[in-house]
Amino acid sequence: MSEYVFKLPDLGEGTVESEIGEWFINVGDKVMEEDVVGTMMTDKAAIEVSSPVSGTVIELGGKPGDIIAVGAPLITFETENDVAATTAPAVEEASAAVADSPAASATTANRDGSGTATPAGQRVKTSPAIRRRAKEAGIDLRDVPATGPGGRVTRTDFDAFLESGTEARGSRDRGKSPPARADAGAKEIKVIGLRRIIAERLAQAAREIPHFTYVEEIDITEVEALRRHLNDKLGDPTLRLTLLPFLGMALIRATREFPQCNATYDKERNVILQHNAVHLGIATQTPDGLKVPVVHHADALSLEELGAAIRRVTAAARDNSIGKAGLTGSTITITSLGKLGGIASTPVINLPEVGIIGVNRAVERPVVIGGQVAIRLMMNLSSSFDHRFVDGYDAAAMIQRLKEMLEHPATIFLP
Repeated sequence: MSEYVFKLPDLGEGTVESEIGEWFINVGDKVMEEDVVGTMMTDKAAIEVSSPVSGTVIELGGKPGDIIAVGAPLITFETENDVAATTAPAVEEASAAVADSPAASATTANRDGSGTATPAGQRVKTSPAIRRRAKEAGIDLRDVPATGPGGRVTRTDFDAFLESGTEARGSRDRGKSPPARADAGAKEIKVIGLRRIIAERLAQAAREIPHFTYVEEIDITEVEALRRHLNDKLGDPTLRLTLLPFLGMALIRATREFPQCNATYDKERNVILQHNAVHLGIATQTPDGLKVPVVHHADALSLEELGAAIRRVTAAARDNSIGKAGLTGSTITITSLGKLGGIASTPVINLPEVGIIGVNRAVERPVVIGGQVAIRLMMNLSSSFDHRFVDGYDAAAMIQRLKEMLEHPATIFLP
């Protein structure tokens, strides 16, 4: 018998440390070589870690939420043979973009469209994000029919299982008494992974940036009529345009007149970078928390192309198929709560940008136009700017330019 220390491997992209996301093992467990033992969280992804040896776990390098440096002891095993300690890169990208994609699911499903439940005692193959969702929903993943490669439970499988409302959920626990509740008044949730990163970045933005928030109401009756007309012409419901691409096109034009708003602040060098290209961030709510996928070079796209790009990056952010490159490099961000948009909001700037445009709910209400009362579709834009680098006058002037274009949508497309 000998002791084997598995050290945290280099997870790539210059990572020097990583957060323990979840353990799938405990001290005393016996594991086989290549068994997945847990997940590590980087800034952009959850990565599954597999055991490089077979043996018994005698020590874990930390608890979920602890930060571990690359090369530090992660797991100590007791093995039958003498094996030198290693930092072998026994990691697997947890997002499993190909395996979790609808296309992959379609090609690996059974002919009747059904999958196969994982046998009892066998570890379910899936991504950490789905494990987390299953844990929160109280679902035993072994009950979910798997259609992915090698019996992997894909995002499509899990979503279909949720929508079916099948009685298989929790069936393995039938007949058992419900567990005693330790505390009926509180539930402890450790702040780890993406939620921790979101908390840190928002706190940093609030701490470092003097936010200047400006709210303006806009009559979007005409742009909404144009949107409906174009959607009727398109026909295909999967290509339907939302308001966001119209706002994006108008914002791209506005930043040409106000380049100080399409900028990022390099704190280390203490310089402002005014960008020629517009890399548009789209704040997106996902099962894992808020993400900001990026439409790079949005200024080079047509209205239809921008609409398609927004659909593509937000869908990739939600299903974890987006890579780190797809979540970095934005120069200005649009955020929208959709139907929950409310009357006004105070959006927090997405570091290192200097501006963010918030979309509020659109409602019909009476408006006086030329001395006459008319029913118009009105919407507020709530925008925040870094007051260190964007003067209040310039921020207000840019929003007024957006207002003008959205109220007269033909001007969005003029050369």
